[in-house]
Amino acid sequence: MTPDRPRANIDPVSHEPLIPDPELVIRDQDWYGHDLSGRRYAHHSFIDTDWTEVTDEGAVFEHCAFSGVRFNASRHTAAAFTNCTFKRCVFFDTHFTDCKLVGSLFQQCAFTLFRVSRGDWSFVGLPGADLREAVFDGVRMREADLTAARLEKATVTGTDLSGAMLHSSKLTGADLRGSDLSSLDPLTVELAGAKIGLDQAVVIATALGLDVT
Repeated sequence: MTPDRPRANIDPVSHEPLIPDPELVIRDQDWYGHDLSGRRYAHHSFIDTDWTEVTDEGAVFEHCAFSGVRFNASRHTAAAFTNCTFKRCVFFDTHFTDCKLVGSLFQQCAFTLFRVSRGDWSFVGLPGADLREAVFDGVRMREADLTAARLEKATVTGTDLSGAMLHSSKLTGADLRGSDLSSLDPLTVELAGAKIGLDQAVVIATALGLDVT
């Protein structure tokens, strides 16, 4: 974690009302099953839109706001959602594969059967997120904010968590094997029953001040 980067609140909610550009608002639309492959959106606001079973490959969303969007059973491959905000969105059986979400923030979202495979999620904000049983496999999550996130029984394998904010996160029963845990303070997280490898055990023991020989 960089020393000048502030820690987010557990579930940050902006007190400033959303004032989208009226010409870039997509509201109350039914995009069920749409293929958004190759599309590009910048500074758009998607409000109460149904993205159930949407598919996209290589779509780009930059500085977009998603509010009340339903991403149920949607599939996103090699897409980019950079510096976006997701507020009160529903991610049920949602898969992201090889996607880039650098700098995006999730607020008050629901995650069920949520899966992320590879891709770059560095600097993503997921503070307080309920990610129980979610899957993050081979993901780059450098300096991601997972403050107080619930990751019980989650799979977080082969993931780069260097510099990540993990204070007060719940990792009970999580599979953390192969992930970078160098930023984890074992005194500030719940780790009971978590699965780790021998190299990770050394990292955690060292963090506790133990002399591993």
